[in-house]
Amino acid sequence: MLETQHAQARQFHADQASKDTANLADPLTLKSGTVLRNRICKASMNEALATPDGKVTDAHTSLYDVWADSGASLLITGNMMVDGKHMNEPLVVDALLDTNMDQLRKWAATGRRTNTHIWPQLNHPGKQSPKMVNDAPVAPSVVPIPNEMFAPPRELTDSEIEEIIDRFAEAAGRLQEAGFTGVQLHGAHGYLIGQFLSPHHNRREDKWGGSFDNRFRFVEEVYKRVRERTGEGFNVAIKINSSDFQKGGFTEADSIEVARRLDRLGIDLIEISGGSWENPVNRKGKQEVKKESTIKREAYFLEYAEKVKSQISTPLVVTGGFRSSAGMRQALASGAIDMAGVARPFAVDPKFGTHVLENPNHVSPVAPIKSGLKKIDAMAIMEISWYTLQIERISQGKKIQKKADGVWPALRVIYRFWKNGKAVKRVRA
Repeated sequence: MLETQHAQARQFHADQASKDTANLADPLTLKSGTVLRNRICKASMNEALATPDGKVTDAHTSLYDVWADSGASLLITGNMMVDGKHMNEPLVVDALLDTNMDQLRKWAATGRRTNTHIWPQLNHPGKQSPKMVNDAPVAPSVVPIPNEMFAPPRELTDSEIEEIIDRFAEAAGRLQEAGFTGVQLHGAHGYLIGQFLSPHHNRREDKWGGSFDNRFRFVEEVYKRVRERTGEGFNVAIKINSSDFQKGGFTEADSIEVARRLDRLGIDLIEISGGSWENPVNRKGKQEVKKESTIKREAYFLEYAEKVKSQISTPLVVTGGFRSSAGMRQALASGAIDMAGVARPFAVDPKFGTHVLENPNHVSPVAPIKSGLKKIDAMAIMEISWYTLQIERISQGKKIQKKADGVWPALRVIYRFWKNGKAVKRVRA
């Protein structure tokens, strides 16, 4: 029965592909049967609005109540941790905290009045859990991150791996109970799912490492248990890197094979991104070499999307670089993607989706933010800090600032994270 449903879904998307290419305002039907009312997705950004112990706050509800009117049909939340002892940074939500259920229900309800889907992004950071919140990170193998922000990891045992997989499933089940219509598994940006997939980070010699089949096993089991817990009508998506841009690491060919296998398993939506703390995406750097024919495109990963799109039936989202209505429309018209993923423009313009739908010439004011200090700029601290503060202002009903005031946004957010990082350690001690 399930295989028949998947075959019908693949035929549906093949039929869609043979028709005229999609427009931003066109609905998108997923394998689950969910219909997204347009092709705009607000991609994940960390809200940094939780308490140090991972509690959801009223600020989350007020923020998503605003974004429910953004014009996007799908809102992916910031990271929610499947283990509160292992956070990717301070002030993120613990998805398995019992006291969060009432607030999660309020959060999930914000999208219903505008038929906007909200999917929490589920994550375990593995070794990419900084010292400010975690002195004892874990990973598939003992391969340290060459950055003083992170402590060397301990290798996970087989039973610990099984427990983490169960945590993903339990978190998805609770979020479904709270009223969310789907979840996104975070398999990109150097976090635990991506660590298992990478031969550089995963050097195990048991069933969880070595061959591609073994390295794929972790994400496969996470998907299967989440699906078993939530059922076929609940949306399960994933975010994966096009590659990790690391010698001996997760390659583009690996990424395409992951997409193909997850497609066969029945995943509902695949989002493509890239980069990690070790190798952040730099559009003008060496991580994506573009053909002359595509150099004017906005998004970072369209070359990859074109390669994978013909091999899967699962709808594809590309996130990274979209700033204008014209750029998003061009990407959809090319047939490389089914949906445009956009993040930072929504932090400075909460109605960005509406504006691009109504105005074919709309361009986001988002632009690179620099401090003038090479080390800070290389780590994108100014960028992250500036948008984090704007998200906070949206949640408080305040007017969004138009430009950064020197290095102060970075210093304010660094201090805030440092202070709350210490609080996280006290709570988890």
